[in-house]
Amino acid sequence: MKVVTTELSNGDAARQALESCISKGGVALFPSDGVYGLACDPLNEKAVTRIHEIKGRDDGKPSAVMYLSPLAMRELVRDLGQRVSEAFARLLPGPVTLIVPNPRHRYPLACRQDPSRLGVRVIAGPLAGVRYPLFQTSANLSGEPTPSSFSGVVPEVREAVDLAIDGGQLNGLPSTVVDLTELDENGIWTVLREGGMSRGDLVAVLGP
Repeated sequence: MKVVTTELSNGDAARQALESCISKGGVALFPSDGVYGLACDPLNEKAVTRIHEIKGRDDGKPSAVMYLSPLAMRELVRDLGQRVSEAFARLLPGPVTLIVPNPRHRYPLACRQDPSRLGVRVIAGPLAGVRYPLFQTSANLSGEPTPSSFSGVVPEVREAVDLAIDGGQLNGLPSTVVDLTELDENGIWTVLREGGMSRGDLVAVLGP
């Protein structure tokens, strides 16, 4: 296992290490914006299976696809309606996971049982600029708390990955999960999980 940090002097090294790990089919432990996560190539079934094995989870729950470069999601955005596209522009990057229509059934390994819906994240921070999308889930054993510090990642998880990125202490808030699948058709949006963005901030962007 390789360990790098996201300290200012090592930001480029961390990004390069993450790109290398993902492109080679590896699994990485990385700092998201609020908690630590596990990541791999969202199209690599073997790597996705490894993540489920590391977590002790294969329950059919969907995972998000995370982008660290807005340019990497251009093709995805082309499939979205006007209101959802506007929500993307105003909410991302940020502490939200947006559930959006997925008419082309992209990233089925992340969608799991319902390929018509896809969870999408875009975050800023020291890893911003990584060119590849990431299959992303929390870096905890199934049913256990999600760690907000590198030292809080249990050894069973930390020692099972190919790359571990130490981003120090994070704020501990998971992303707010917002369902936008009916936004364009019916003007409806729904909070599925409270987290790093308040409902009031969402109302300011999306309307009541």
